Amino acid sequence: MRKLLVSAALVSGVFLTVSVTAAPAQADSIRYAYYLQADCYNGGNLGIQWGWWTSYRCVYQTMGGNQWFWFLYA
Repeated sequence: MRKLLVSAALVSGVFLTVSVTAAPAQADSIRYAYYLQADCYNGGNLGIQWGWWTSYRCVYQTMGGNQWFWFLYA
């Protein structure tokens, strides 16, 4: 199940484009949510390797209640 979620998150990044010209900085947006820290970092590194983004960060936070997730921002 986890591999399927990571694959779905990475496939959704295919539609991202990177501008070569100088453009204003764009704020980070949530790319995906993971249960495990390692999965978040793996997803972020794959996004860099495949050219979808140049940097990322993983943040552990809740969206209310007792559910905590690792959010991948890029």
